[in-house]
Amino acid sequence: MPLAVYILGLSVFALGTSEFMLSGLLPPIADDMNVSIPQAGLLISAFAIGMVVGAPLLAVATLRLPRRTTLIALISVFGLGQVAGALAPTYEVLFASRVVSALACAGFWAVGAAVAIAMVPVNQRARAMAVMIGGLSIANVLGVPMGAFLGEHLGWRSAFWAVGVASAVALVGVVTRIPYIPLPEKKPQLRQELAIYRDRQVWLAIVITALAAGGVFCAFSYLAPLLTDVAGLDSGWVPWVLGLFGVGALIGTTIGGRVADAHLFGVLLSGITASTVFLAALALFASSQVAVVALAFLLGLSAFFTAPALNARMFNVAGAAPTLAGATTTAAFNLGNTSGPWLGGTVIDADFGFASTAWAGAAMTVLALAAVAVSLRLQRGGDGGGVSRSRLIAKSTATGTGSASGADRAVPAPAHGEGSSARSGGPGAGSA
Repeated sequence: MPLAVYILGLSVFALGTSEFMLSGLLPPIADDMNVSIPQAGLLISAFAIGMVVGAPLLAVATLRLPRRTTLIALISVFGLGQVAGALAPTYEVLFASRVVSALACAGFWAVGAAVAIAMVPVNQRARAMAVMIGGLSIANVLGVPMGAFLGEHLGWRSAFWAVGVASAVALVGVVTRIPYIPLPEKKPQLRQELAIYRDRQVWLAIVITALAAGGVFCAFSYLAPLLTDVAGLDSGWVPWVLGLFGVGALIGTTIGGRVADAHLFGVLLSGITASTVFLAALALFASSQVAVVALAFLLGLSAFFTAPALNARMFNVAGAAPTLAGATTTAAFNLGNTSGPWLGGTVIDADFGFASTAWAGAAMTVLALAAVAVSLRLQRGGDGGGVSRSRLIAKSTATGTGSASGADRAVPAPAHGEGSSARSGGPGAGSA
């Protein structure tokens, strides 16, 4: 595995830390910016919106640009976004910095994945993507809790400075270790790829992903004030509980990736059901310190256990659209990461309390289960989505009409249980 792939994983560590660290920083940001916690929570939605818009847009817009130069530009913009956040004098400036950082983050994911698979043989693509995913997992285990720790002891701005430093280190690695990647000879046929959006199974996959991710993120985004204000834990516990969520996420990803290939709908149904149960339990036992800590771990496990299957389902029904399949999955996860915090903030503003975010999240996951049931029924009724059509399109492109080299593809069409978890942007994607 080329060292450059690990440099990309290091870069993703910085991206993922910035994306999710606000879950442990909302109270101090709200106090410093003189806004409510729900308003501070909109900063999480701002990042997610930037990912939703940026993933498909930049996946297409950067196809003809030099890969290495594009990566350098994107990680530079991302790092400057962190500096702008650290220096932000007002809430509005901080909000804008999050949107800009998210656009750069989405673009880096799209181009970085293309570079990773272009540097390795076909039979090592999944492994290369796993290295990038590892950066996101480590961000949840170490980066997010460290951000909360810095926010507790040195102020929330220090967390942004730390991610800025990590981005600078990643920039040096990209400049010195990422090789020149030749431009693709032929541009992918975007008109053919856009045809996937005529498939109702693709839209069901988007809805399922958005609701499943949004349900967990609805509660996770406000976990810090729930831990301190409802469960009565000292704020010093917040980084450790966030780290425990990350450990659960790492375990869940490992297990889910191994079994999703053979039991995709089984993983979807069991994982989303488990998240629903854990969210309801969190709402019921929010005042119990032991229960809240344990449920944080279990929520991380259930959410990321489901994530590989969510990715795999999209590649199953949109496998003939390598440029857009991965970008669509990223956008779907971040639709959830946008709607979840917004819904959580809405119920808090309605004076239902921080524990109500778990009830709201459970309502979203119940809707996700209903969408899974509809998709499964269509599958059993002979409507497997875009699978058969995708194979026909893939066959036609392979025979000469708009074939794309590995460097063309924003995210490869991987083996579902492994490489397809390329951007599990549930809480921790993440994107995926």
